[in-house]
Amino acid sequence: MSTLCLTLREPPSQRIDMSPLSPDRLTGKTPVQIAAIELASGNRTLRVDSLFTISGQFASEVEIRDGCAKLDRIGQGMTRGRIIVRGDAGAYLGAQMGGGVLEVHGNCGAYGATGMKAGLVHVLGNAGDFLAAAIPGDHQGMQGGMIVVGGNAGERVGDRMRRGVVLIEGNAGDYCASRMLAGTIAVWGKVGKFPGWAMKRGTLLLQDAPGELLPTFNDCGEHPLTFLTLAVRSWRTLPGKFATLPDSRIRVRRYMGDLANDGRGEILVWV
Repeated sequence: MSTLCLTLREPPSQRIDMSPLSPDRLTGKTPVQIAAIELASGNRTLRVDSLFTISGQFASEVEIRDGCAKLDRIGQGMTRGRIIVRGDAGAYLGAQMGGGVLEVHGNCGAYGATGMKAGLVHVLGNAGDFLAAAIPGDHQGMQGGMIVVGGNAGERVGDRMRRGVVLIEGNAGDYCASRMLAGTIAVWGKVGKFPGWAMKRGTLLLQDAPGELLPTFNDCGEHPLTFLTLAVRSWRTLPGKFATLPDSRIRVRRYMGDLANDGRGEILVWV
């Protein structure tokens, strides 16, 4: 069996740091050695086999079954391999991820993909606040890679985002793309209040015009933007709705801003 399966025995009473169970850190370890790995939980550590039932042999894939919202830092720092979560995941999902695939068949908590540099994160459910955003004290959020969210995302998606692509099939909360430095965020549903607050550069692509737009964004009219054709074609191999967009639909209404912060960001709305 080439997949290491970790089945959660019961929901833990405190949050668990799952970062030691990334594919990079499991390479070369036997099931016995993996069972003895200690995971931080509050002010103590717990062995993997005290929390999970272990089956299979690790090659390049880890499957976490019966996941819950208290399993933090799943896939942190991974650069290769694949992690599949059957259930929910906690905060800091895929933090500092440098490659590989991370797939969650449920919801994830706050600060998902913070500091991510490469790879693919696919959350089939909802994502918490500060998706692809910078943690407090950091100057850059997501720095590369791809995120696909099948449900809704919370507030401040892409706060201080530096590079990469975030595709949200549901709705996004208030202040989407706040303080964004570069990259692309696309929202299939609706966005909350004041998208692009303090945005410096980057692109926020929307299906519907925002209900409340900051007065520091200029309406620049409708434009056919050819680069969207290339973007849409690059999403063809991804899971979800964005793979179905027609590449001929390239006309958008363009809002430039935030003029209070250099004004080189853009909010594009399909027309």
